[in-house]
Amino acid sequence: MDQAQGRVVVIGDALIDELRTPDGSDDHVGGAGLNVAVGLARLGVPTVLLASVGDDADGRSIRAFLAEHGVELAATVNPLGTGRAVSERVDGEPTYAFSDAAVGRGLDFSDEQRAALAVAPLVAVSSYPFDDARLTERLLAEVGAEPPRLVVDPNPRPGFLRDAAAFAEGFARAAAVSLLVKIGEDDAALVAGTSLEGWQEALLAAGAGGVLATRGSAGAELQLAGGEVLHRDIAVADGPVVDTMGAGDATFASIVASLLAGSAGSGPTGASAPVPTDWEAALTDAMRVAAATVRAPGALLRRPAG
Repeated sequence: MDQAQGRVVVIGDALIDELRTPDGSDDHVGGAGLNVAVGLARLGVPTVLLASVGDDADGRSIRAFLAEHGVELAATVNPLGTGRAVSERVDGEPTYAFSDAAVGRGLDFSDEQRAALAVAPLVAVSSYPFDDARLTERLLAEVGAEPPRLVVDPNPRPGFLRDAAAFAEGFARAAAVSLLVKIGEDDAALVAGTSLEGWQEALLAAGAGGVLATRGSAGAELQLAGGEVLHRDIAVADGPVVDTMGAGDATFASIVASLLAGSAGSGPTGASAPVPTDWEAALTDAMRVAAATVRAPGALLRRPAG
């Protein structure tokens, strides 16, 4: 991608994951938005992350981690400090409790952030406070609808939501002007109170260019506004599954990278038309990236071998 055209912008959370076990606790840099931004960088996509980060030791850890992976940070300084997510495993799955700083992760849309948005070919959003109507309105105003360049993973989590109904409404507004949205079964139950299929149909009807529905061990399904439906099973890879924490973020990053590669030559063709070169290949690549990622501890995106 021509650097003069700007980096892909990722908007989302950047925080410290405090992983507690019976043997003690460990701190790791994390957050869905941060994972997606770093994942894109690992896939060779120049990326800038817009996130709320404190002016504290945890914030310095985040800045150093992003610099190590070549991700530019345009931060809103969070007056509550850097957010934390305390995680414990229940039957192998992570459960989270979020600090007030993590929940209050809104952006101030500084001149630096607006300048990055103005030239970004794509804007990928993961874990944004859509339950705040003012912040949703500001996001949509800054990104705009023409040309379409918004790609969204709502990534709601219990403890992060202040108002599920307001979140569903804000996300639906963003989906209506998005090239693509990604949703999961847990998301549908938590936010929409409906089945994954029902939410998928509603989002397409609202104007989303495509809906990627992830189904865990059952793979993923991509339905486009024109009616085309693609399904991919989870990819086969060597070695056991070690940690599923980064699967969703890796899938999303891979899809965004494919969307960018496909649209770089000609640009979007319509307000609701994602235009990768080959959606079947894009979905296959995403499943392979996810399969490689879950075979290592942590949420860092791993590129598949070969």
